[in-house]
Amino acid sequence: MAAGPDATAAAASAADRVITVPNALSVLRLFGVPLFLWLLLGPHADGWAIAVLFVSGFTDWADGVLARRLNQMSTLGALLDPLADRLYILATLAGLVLRDIIPPWLAILIVGRDVILTCALVVIRRYGYAPFAVHYLGKAATFCLLYAFPFLLIGAYHGTVADVARPIAWAFTIWGTGLYLYAGAVYLIQTWQLARQARAHA
Repeated sequence: MAAGPDATAAAASAADRVITVPNALSVLRLFGVPLFLWLLLGPHADGWAIAVLFVSGFTDWADGVLARRLNQMSTLGALLDPLADRLYILATLAGLVLRDIIPPWLAILIVGRDVILTCALVVIRRYGYAPFAVHYLGKAATFCLLYAFPFLLIGAYHGTVADVARPIAWAFTIWGTGLYLYAGAVYLIQTWQLARQARAHA
């Protein structure tokens, strides 16, 4: 049964909302990015930096759950959530490279993937398409990388805990990077298909 005009208008209004609980959590995550980077590079307060990462991970999970349960999904929220994820990944990569915890080529590989996808986004915008919905592979990759980072920090120290954390850290890092690149390849294929369709219609 088709939705009436009132229902359609209500859905559009809901999508345009700015002040919602999930959006507030996403903004809180964004404010945590510079705090995390300062803790990592300034006083080297790794314990507090890891705590910020865990709070970020919890709010990332909570804003998605609350958006569905409270029916507060919005266009702004769909932009803020992946933006916060990307900023945390970029900030953490920068910090880990500067602390000599991971090799620069690994950071370049992950950041390069995002740069290429940004160019792909420009292409699909040019043909009048909206950005792709976040693929489950991309979500899994982000999950692995965000869990790898605290273990990498712990593994940079010496002792039994560090020895246990180190293989876990690199397992998450390898899986996360692999999935991140694979998800990027999926987005690029979708971009190529849309561009080909648009040119065919033109």
